[in-house]
Amino acid sequence: MNFLDIDNARTAAISAADAAEAVIKNHQLRKDWSVSYKADDSPVTEVDVAAEKVIHTCLSEAVPQAGFYGEETGRHAPAEGGINALWLIDPIDGTKSFIRNMRYYSTQIALELDGELCVGVSNAPAYGERLIAVAEGHKGAGVWLNDQAVKVRPITQLSDAFLSTGNLTRLAKNPSRWNALAEIITKVRRVRGYGDFCHYHQLCAGQTDLIIESDVNILDIAALSVGIRAAGGIITDLEGAPIDQNTTSVLAAGTQALHDSALAYLN
Repeated sequence: MNFLDIDNARTAAISAADAAEAVIKNHQLRKDWSVSYKADDSPVTEVDVAAEKVIHTCLSEAVPQAGFYGEETGRHAPAEGGINALWLIDPIDGTKSFIRNMRYYSTQIALELDGELCVGVSNAPAYGERLIAVAEGHKGAGVWLNDQAVKVRPITQLSDAFLSTGNLTRLAKNPSRWNALAEIITKVRRVRGYGDFCHYHQLCAGQTDLIIESDVNILDIAALSVGIRAAGGIITDLEGAPIDQNTTSVLAAGTQALHDSALAYLN
């Protein structure tokens, strides 16, 4: 098989999100999991691993010609060859929140095809939201939040914008960029720090207008970036470079004008 059916991939991603949600809820009900720590001191639980394994099973059966890159189990070659396709998976994005019994965690599932992120599912069952997105140019393009089509708010001026910040550790270690963030904060209409999946869902739905984060990886944001673009928004790193597998920061906005204004301050 030398092509990939995007409709089939979208359906597979949704089914995988359902399966992961069931695994997560089952472990939560049984309370039979504990926390350990990776080499980078980030937490992981048996639930993360179990959820990723069921996602891998679902996706490899439905789309055997795509490779798999998971937060917990790493990279896996496709069962079939012939195309440049890769699933990007974070089974529980926001494990620290999950450990503390907070609602701010999600399952992130994205498909990259020929270098383009084209399908994304962001499922946050405890929060009660699921975002499904297909990139422009593909059959079924669009973005839906809880089955309702959404789009960004057309805000072009910082003075009208709602800003949400996420992880900022690396940014805070850069004095000029930290000062630039302070400048942006003085210009925008409102500032909050929703973080994780939450403010990306908000941006897609026109509730937040601008997002700044400095500590992410591609598995955190791949699916969400599909949603932002499909909703009409702009997402790059803090230097303005396109999102790719090496991305570690985010500047996302509802409009190009708003993105350009923030980018000018940051650089």
